[in-house]
Amino acid sequence: MTTTPGTEASTATRAAAPAPAPFPLATGRTKGYERRAVDDFLARARSAFEADSFDAGGGPALTAADVRSVAFPLARRGYLIAAVDAALSRIEDAFAAQEREQALEVAGAREWVGRTRETAQVVLDRLARRRGRRFQRVSALRYGYRIDEVDLVTDKLARYLETGDSVTVEQVRAVAFRMQRGGYREVQVDAVLDAVVEVMLAVA
Repeated sequence: MTTTPGTEASTATRAAAPAPAPFPLATGRTKGYERRAVDDFLARARSAFEADSFDAGGGPALTAADVRSVAFPLARRGYLIAAVDAALSRIEDAFAAQEREQALEVAGAREWVGRTRETAQVVLDRLARRRGRRFQRVSALRYGYRIDEVDLVTDKLARYLETGDSVTVEQVRAVAFRMQRGGYREVQVDAVLDAVVEVMLAVA
């Protein structure tokens, strides 16, 4: 093969060039997810999903719940948050489908449906409480989720669980509440939202 002057250098330059970033990068003063942390987690998720691997205790090495709860530090020139979050949603869906298939093989459809109904009933029992009293409230000196906004969203989720009122997983994932002094305790509200997502993915 003949080459023109500079071809070999150009080839070497291309070979040495870094691979393009898998996500857009945050610009200016806006921070994004720290790139190494995201890359490491995605590599771990890919390996666990493809190998169907288990941890030392015999459980899955990574679950849909792990993907949903992962958090990354923020950094300048990090990955754009919205782009990573969208990818994590797709990964969570894939793990949830894999877990559903495995559970159906091991336990059968009846037990899987029974577990899902139990989870849904626990959530409904919580949401059946009076407005303003569905979750613990933080002290008057601290900030929690705004009570009227949480009650409005959980009313809709209760209707979904009871009657199949139209709600999507993406809508639940995208829920965000403003803060108020003496508001609902965040960890309790977030746990219920996570449980609703689990139910939705279980019956998808």
